Amino acid sequence: MTSEKLASLGRDRRASRVIIALLALGFTALLVAAAATYWTQRQNEENAQLVSHTLAVEARLGSFASVNERMETARRGLLLTNDPAFARIMAAAQRSAIAQVKDLDGLISDNPGQRARAARLRELLDAYQAYNREAVGGDAAARRAVVEGFMTDTGVAYVREVRSVVDAMLAEELGLLREREAEQRRTQALFNTTLLLTGMLIVAVAAVTLLLIRRNLAELRESREQLRILNEDLEELVDARTAELSRANAEIQRFAYIVSHDLRSPLVNVMGFTAELEAARKAIADYLARSDAGTWQAPDGPTRLAIEEDLPEAINFIRSSTQKMDRLINAILNLSRQGRRSLAPERLDLGVLVKGIAESLEHRIQETGTRVEIGDLPGIVNDRLAVEQILSNLVENALKYLKPGRAGVITVSGSTEYGRAFVEVKDNGRGIDPRDHDRIFDLFRRSGTQDQPGEGIGLAHARALAYRLGGTIDVQSVLDEGSTFRLSLPIEWKGGDENA
Repeated sequence: MTSEKLASLGRDRRASRVIIALLALGFTALLVAAAATYWTQRQNEENAQLVSHTLAVEARLGSFASVNERMETARRGLLLTNDPAFARIMAAAQRSAIAQVKDLDGLISDNPGQRARAARLRELLDAYQAYNREAVGGDAAARRAVVEGFMTDTGVAYVREVRSVVDAMLAEELGLLREREAEQRRTQALFNTTLLLTGMLIVAVAAVTLLLIRRNLAELRESREQLRILNEDLEELVDARTAELSRANAEIQRFAYIVSHDLRSPLVNVMGFTAELEAARKAIADYLARSDAGTWQAPDGPTRLAIEEDLPEAINFIRSSTQKMDRLINAILNLSRQGRRSLAPERLDLGVLVKGIAESLEHRIQETGTRVEIGDLPGIVNDRLAVEQILSNLVENALKYLKPGRAGVITVSGSTEYGRAFVEVKDNGRGIDPRDHDRIFDLFRRSGTQDQPGEGIGLAHARALAYRLGGTIDVQSVLDEGSTFRLSLPIEWKGGDENA
């Protein structure tokens, strides 16, 4: 059985490692896909910018070509008609052509070949303008000669060369546009391929992971069934041990009860002897009185001191000690009776319970000028008498150990968490030395100045009751600042016959 469990554990570990590796591979594939998407997006943006740049260059070249044709048309009209309006149109076209070439220089600054062609355009424009100034500025015979030889005119040759340069630049930009479109198609194809491969990898990883998880779930169901069987066996074992502990607890309680009764017998005898000693002391005192009045010789000084002072002092000490022992034994008997009492869980409103405790202590509260604040407290299912005894002890202690000269404030608050109810009793009293935080829960142990009545039983009894109710009590305190006692109980205590 052990070897099977170890083998199953080893398989689970191997399967977990494989699942983690597959998930890591899947996440890596997703990261690759994300990186490919980002890279493709950046490439597309760059290609779009380049395409936009090429289209802008083509548009500028087209605009320049149009201006150049308008300038040549105006020149011809001026030569034919000598109309000043054509001169104005030609001048405007020349200025526009220069501006177009300047803008073109800025767009093609990253292309050396196009920059050389743009420089040639500037040269042709300058030569064209210089030639036109001479041709147009001549006399009528000179203009007529230009018109008659128009097909071989130098200005026409400049215009034709400009057209040729513009066509070459357009061809260059068209070639770049086609290259960029081809690059964009290649980028998109690479992205599609990467995305397809990544998707196939993710599907494969998901399929294998689901198969492994399904197998692990089947093994988990099998392990859960085995755990259920083990838990049933464990519950039976716990029930048996609990029965043994209950019987042992009953034996301890009976032992405490018997010891308490056995201790009372010698105490009764001691108290009886003290009564006889008191009677003897009176007889001796009478004897001394008669001896002083008659002829009898009185005892010496030490004898008289022993009779009149030592004997009464011893008798009083024995009496006070036996009375204290009697109170302690009665307290032990009370604890024994409480330990043997059957607890009966019922639904309790802790807020109502604490208010009832405060009302029962109202006289003491008014007498000390203490303010008691009760917050929202949860409802629980538990033994009413036991819970009331615990909370009464905590509130009474807070009221009993106030700091002299400081207005008392006692706050009772509550909360619930993880199926448990918590009640805190907080005061601003004397506080408890950290060394005594555990000691105060011991039987017959107290902390600080012993100026209040009590035998050191209350907190021990409260903690014992809390344990019986499935809870705990702890304390947080700072000397001279106050204390906070925290009671923890199950919200719903099932109870049971603890004395079985």
